[in-house]
Amino acid sequence: MSKKQFKTESKKLLDLMIHSIYTHREIFLRELISNASDAIDKRYYAAMQSGETGVDKEQFEIRLEPNKAERTLTITDNGCGMNAAELEQNLGTIAKSGTQAFRAEHENAEDIDIIGKFGVGFYAAFMVAKKVTVYSHKEGEDAAVWESEGEDGYTVKPCSYEPVGTKIVLTLKDDGDEESYGEFLEPYRLESLVKKYSDYIRYPIRMQVERSRKKEDSDEYETIVEDKTLNSRVPLWHKNKSEITKEEYAQFYRDAFHDFEEPISTLHINTEGMLSYTALLYIPKRPPFDFNSKDYKRGLKLYANGVMIMEHCEELLPEYFGFVQGLVDSPDLSLNISREMLQHDRQLSAIANNLKKKILSELLRMQREERENYETFFKAFGRTLKFGVYDKFGANKDFLKDTLLFWSRKEDKPVTLKEYVDAMPEAQKHINYAAGDTLAQVKKLPQAERVADMGYDILCLIEDVDEFALRILESYQEKPFKSVSDPDLDLNTEDEKKEMEKRAEEAKPLLTRMKNALGDKVLDVRLTDRLKSAAACLTGDEGMSVEMFKVLRSMPTGATLPITFHLELNPDHPVYAKLSTLDDEQLKEYAFLLLGQAKLIAGLPLDDPAAFTEAILKLM
Repeated sequence: MSKKQFKTESKKLLDLMIHSIYTHREIFLRELISNASDAIDKRYYAAMQSGETGVDKEQFEIRLEPNKAERTLTITDNGCGMNAAELEQNLGTIAKSGTQAFRAEHENAEDIDIIGKFGVGFYAAFMVAKKVTVYSHKEGEDAAVWESEGEDGYTVKPCSYEPVGTKIVLTLKDDGDEESYGEFLEPYRLESLVKKYSDYIRYPIRMQVERSRKKEDSDEYETIVEDKTLNSRVPLWHKNKSEITKEEYAQFYRDAFHDFEEPISTLHINTEGMLSYTALLYIPKRPPFDFNSKDYKRGLKLYANGVMIMEHCEELLPEYFGFVQGLVDSPDLSLNISREMLQHDRQLSAIANNLKKKILSELLRMQREERENYETFFKAFGRTLKFGVYDKFGANKDFLKDTLLFWSRKEDKPVTLKEYVDAMPEAQKHINYAAGDTLAQVKKLPQAERVADMGYDILCLIEDVDEFALRILESYQEKPFKSVSDPDLDLNTEDEKKEMEKRAEEAKPLLTRMKNALGDKVLDVRLTDRLKSAAACLTGDEGMSVEMFKVLRSMPTGATLPITFHLELNPDHPVYAKLSTLDDEQLKEYAFLLLGQAKLIAGLPLDDPAAFTEAILKLM
């Protein structure tokens, strides 16, 4: 029988199917299994419509049969089967989908999930096979066989295949220097692919496997062959929540996401309506080892009717919730023809937006009702949320602000911004914070003494992103954020302000001499009333605190960052009284020492540690 040509621009389109549409050749098995599941669905639906009560759904199955000797992989189903005309129509015309036609004919078949849509998945077989042979038998009609070696066309002829259903025989390509197709004849490899892509196909996927067992009354072992069901069939997330135990949720999480610990929280979401989907989300207790590396892949597993489409769908999670693990399963997604990528449309955006709100709601619930768990979570992933506040010029700051925790100097524990504001004395105008490298360092900052003495709490910022996040927030409940180093803390009475202005004016000659002695090492030398026991401190310039300077200076391009801080002196400290008695050379030495000790307290490196030490020894 002469070959027939595909009814489209077959060579170009088939080449596109094989080399461009699918990015991973292992996808072929998912596509053929999905087609087999569709065929069984059609047969079962037809039986129900015709009133055939003798059809037993449990008898339906999909079988895999690797044959290393013949170098073939066979996929068999006992679904609806096809006659010769249907083989030619469905397989002879690329992008002609029998399933799509079935959908059109049975628009009200809501009780049945058909996976196929575009009619091209079958051709993924040619990624691994040099020849594809399809035996098919439709009930009450003659069987037929379709065969093709790819772009050159196909043949269709009668055959004696007896069982109702379809058998696809793939003759695998020969292994090359860089490519191995024989892997798809290994039972363990086939089982892993079924688990990965088709674990929740509703019908059993079976394969004969060999295993060793000990003979009875003997120390010898024998090899036996037995049927093994490779798929789980019923997804955990399709069960009613009331039927699933906490242990089952946790075990699924450990198995699916390879974590040895239980998640700190689980979300099981069922949404029906214009867009229906199920989501099973987990908030881990700790980050995976590669969480902060470029190798970490965020995103949720994406399923369509139980068939995995994408392993990491980034579009479903914003980056600041990238720690969330889980999956989404929906029958309503608009997929492209490879079923590997999503069309970026309103459906996907709607799911992502809803999930984002659900995750936020769960975090805030945990914060209220399970504070210890929330603090454990925040220790692991709080930095990610802070970056979310700061990222994109604060586009998400209002959405995330209530998730944040900062260490309270007064309470000596983490507090939310709301808890801080609720505890503020009536006279307090600002949310005060202090930044440093460690909690101990922040607590000892001399700039914080005056604020603390007034009974005001101070948020201790010890991560490099903290101050950037608060600067982006600007305020919370109309209370602006103020660093204890900011010049306008507004802690003094009018009389105190006037007194300080007077003292600053009188000190101008001394302060000018010190600035000249220090040169470009500081922007200015000035008096301050923020200090209590310390002689001096460093404060940032407008918009650039000392801590922000340290963060930016540590970056690859930060070496050229100009000095942007002031040296502030405490006019009530005994050292200050000494300064006015010094000559220029002595004042230069004192200024050098005061700047050095202020740098050390702020966590900044000394320009010349040896010279600083020598100056101390000389003074002693």
